Amino acid sequence: MSEPRIDVHQHVWPEPFLAALRARRSAPRLDDWTLHTTGEPPYRVEPGDHSISARAELAAADGIDLALVSLSSPLGIESLPADEARPLLDAYHEGVLALPRPFGAWAAAGLDVPDPAALRDVLAAGCVGLQLPANALADGAGYEHCAPLLAELERSGKPLFVHPGPVPSASGPAWWAAVVGYVGQMHAAWFAWHEYGARRYPRLRVVFAMLAGLAPLHGDRLAARGGPEGLPAAGVFVETSSYGHGIVDAVAAQLGADRIVLGSDRPYAAPLSARARNRQLRVENPALLLGPSFPARNP
Repeated sequence: MSEPRIDVHQHVWPEPFLAALRARRSAPRLDDWTLHTTGEPPYRVEPGDHSISARAELAAADGIDLALVSLSSPLGIESLPADEARPLLDAYHEGVLALPRPFGAWAAAGLDVPDPAALRDVLAAGCVGLQLPANALADGAGYEHCAPLLAELERSGKPLFVHPGPVPSASGPAWWAAVVGYVGQMHAAWFAWHEYGARRYPRLRVVFAMLAGLAPLHGDRLAARGGPEGLPAAGVFVETSSYGHGIVDAVAAQLGADRIVLGSDRPYAAPLSARARNRQLRVENPALLLGPSFPARNP
């Protein structure tokens, strides 16, 4: 496929992954179509959201030629003990790597005992890069712990996708985690990358979900408080999920329009509507993010 229009952020749960979640007796687990996690209220999953044929039709209606599917990090799978995480990660990779056109896949990795060899295998099988939860990369200790995975990712020439992770249990309305917890995680991950990651992994390309929680708009405050200069480092992108044109334009004014890629977070939000810079957002910038080895496999 020449010059595909790409959405870098979607979620689809294929059958092997659904079965693995239903086989569990503790969170994260599925009870029929009700999702139970540690930090958020039970959530009624819409079965149609994970119908492969329906989602393929929706991608076509959205004008998307390649939809990159990632593990839902707020489930908390990556941080489970290794023996619990492995069956879920194996089921996820089995399912997403078998998805038909127009889907591609981000890899996922367990964080209890980071395994660069397992990451190498799923990248070789066709994953475009690795997704990690933002709260795993929120400080220097996180970068030390994830170093084996990040080094393997840089060696392979594949990008990193930083996505919100699980939130601690807290009182509040159902929307609180997504609007407060996720945004705070993305803020921390954005600044932690520039403080702890960028110099250590100068060739690693990275994209932050949801415009990094609008952290790029805090450049003036960062400068006033003595933060690192030169944001963003080379190879750093943000994606647009859950934000409209006005906010996207404001972030583009700070970072440059060449640093923003289309991400929708389907099925939880719709992609940004087509407008000026549509080709840049959907075609040119995602190709820069994914790198010269893209596509890893024919979607």
